[in-house]
Amino acid sequence: MEKNLKQLPNSGSSEIIKVVLFGPESTGKTTLAIQLAEHFKTAWVPEFARDYLQEKWEKTSRTCDVDDMMPIAYGQMKLENDSLSVANKFLFCDTNLLVTKVFSEVYYNFCDPLLDKAARKHDYDLFFLTDIDVPWEKDDLRDKPEGRESVFGVFKQTLIDNNKPFITLSGDKDLRLNKAIAIINELEKAKKIGFSSLDFVQIYEQGIQVDNIQNQLDIFKHGISKTILIAPATVSHGILKFSDLEFQNKADFFDANKSTLKLEKFVPASGAASRMFKFLSEFLNDFDIENESINAYINRKKDNELSVFIVGIEKFSFFRTIDKKLREVFPDFEDLKRDYKNFYFIKFLLSSDYFDFANKPKGVLPFHKYKSHISTAIEEHLYECANYSSSNGRSNVHFTVSREHKVLFDTIVKAIKHKVEKETATTINIKYSFQNKSTDTIAVDTKNNPFRDENGKLFFRPGGHGALIENLNNLEADIIFIKNIDNVIQNHIGGIALYKKALAGILIAVQQQVFQYLNEIDNRNNEHLNEIIAFAQNNLNIELSENFLKDSVDNKIVYLQNILNRPIRVCGMVKNEGEPGGGPFWVRDPKGHLSLQIVEASQVDLTNSNQFKILASATHFNPVDLVCGIRNYKNEKFDLTQFVDHNSGFIVEKTQNGKPLKSYELPGLWNGAMANWITVFVEVPLSTFNPVKTVNDLLKTAHQPE
Repeated sequence: MEKNLKQLPNSGSSEIIKVVLFGPESTGKTTLAIQLAEHFKTAWVPEFARDYLQEKWEKTSRTCDVDDMMPIAYGQMKLENDSLSVANKFLFCDTNLLVTKVFSEVYYNFCDPLLDKAARKHDYDLFFLTDIDVPWEKDDLRDKPEGRESVFGVFKQTLIDNNKPFITLSGDKDLRLNKAIAIINELEKAKKIGFSSLDFVQIYEQGIQVDNIQNQLDIFKHGISKTILIAPATVSHGILKFSDLEFQNKADFFDANKSTLKLEKFVPASGAASRMFKFLSEFLNDFDIENESINAYINRKKDNELSVFIVGIEKFSFFRTIDKKLREVFPDFEDLKRDYKNFYFIKFLLSSDYFDFANKPKGVLPFHKYKSHISTAIEEHLYECANYSSSNGRSNVHFTVSREHKVLFDTIVKAIKHKVEKETATTINIKYSFQNKSTDTIAVDTKNNPFRDENGKLFFRPGGHGALIENLNNLEADIIFIKNIDNVIQNHIGGIALYKKALAGILIAVQQQVFQYLNEIDNRNNEHLNEIIAFAQNNLNIELSENFLKDSVDNKIVYLQNILNRPIRVCGMVKNEGEPGGGPFWVRDPKGHLSLQIVEASQVDLTNSNQFKILASATHFNPVDLVCGIRNYKNEKFDLTQFVDHNSGFIVEKTQNGKPLKSYELPGLWNGAMANWITVFVEVPLSTFNPVKTVNDLLKTAHQPE
């Protein structure tokens, strides 16, 4: 017997993909093995122990004992090897030696060393751990159903301890089968790319489709084509401009139509405020208080930002709070030299032992100082939401946050929500969502091979704010206002509300007209066909294909349906006065289509003098001030993921544990993620754009008390 087991080939040496059904008795392994073999038209390996022990019972009326373990092991492997020779691409094993090993240890507290070694050694491409959420079925060979949880735990721990690639299958028979088929198809793709089984399980647990991984690897290999700018969008050439009266009329139009609509404000608020305090962090890392003055450091580093911060330090809304803490910790604080006071102020501001501002999200930081209290960006957004994104006394706001930061948001919301609701006479419904880890992207090394961490695992990074198209896609609202977490002001909320309402009024008017035309087309009413064509060209800035006018009426209708039946966004654009941000441009895609897009500088080939010139000639930039319609003319939600330009992402260079890597960021939320929407650009006043990119922005007039 020992000789026979030693001679057994190492399972895994074949090109056949071998999948083991692994788990306690009566968990559906045999049924699933048969179903999978039938689906994939291949062989399956039955459980040798069942026939062996049934024969023993019939001859001796005795059940299994420890002496049966080795014969069962040998018989099982012989069946597997016989089946392997006739398998077609896949082999499904009802059980394997590792199952025999577990039963031997669980029931007899002993496992033959030879069996133990062989069970650990034999490799398979995947283990399906069958859950115990199915009814236990009695037969002559099965033990009692008691203790299934503990036995299942032993099976699972065995896979973990032996570093076996496994995925748990739960649910009813049909659910397990469909899930297993999908997983096996994905496994086959992963194997063809060159990933190991353990890699595949990691990818699966990340929730990422293998095709997406392949696409990302192709992008690293071949690069991303730069956006081709044709011209900047300008007033009367892609950007609409309205008078104050027209803005008021459009805001009134929104108010008159909003009662039947569900409104929601969507606020991207994930991530820490590290960039906001970057220059202060660099100061702490490079400054030696014992050997240099702060003024000498500023001159040496030409750090004007630090100079502005120190000059305006008492104007920050958080000054008194930090100053109070400093005086508690340093009883002689008042007697310290000015440099020491400023140094310790900055240190306490960023220290994890005290305020840790750089590691907190912007939304929870103190932004504005009012007479009665200090306000965070969260509070300002709630007031804004009640002022323009409300209908019938109700308002909805949705924050995308990091999981680790949600408790900070909850704490602030709990403290202020009732006050805001009382002052605005509006009930505010607040929801959160997280960036799905399935939108993370794989990182590669400098040779474009998958980057691995110190444990040899694949390394994934968040896919950037473009991943939030998934979060936006899950909303149920009719009209969605989008605004970044840091773009809030102190006072003058009425002016902000006016322009947001006006953008929404423009959106509703465009929607109503588009929906009317699409309904006419559905009803085969071609009377206004020329009017629809003119509307698409003149009002929506849609360039029709070269052959459109020569086409048949039926083909024209199909074409118009395609270009009109899309989500719609109305985007506020402010005059370019030096602030950072993407800008509005006319863009030509690889298929030759011209469209209006919001483009970041990183998407443009800056080495091309013509492209650089177009980029530099932009008259406006994007303040991330969007109002979106995500339902069609039949009141059905669009699948927003179908309107993404997947060729407009970014490749960025990063480091991990000192090693260089490249990472792929998904098309930006208002860039490539909305590239195939109907887009309308509207000029709005610069007063609507007051982002807090660095802490010094809080010293600007819009963020200071009047």
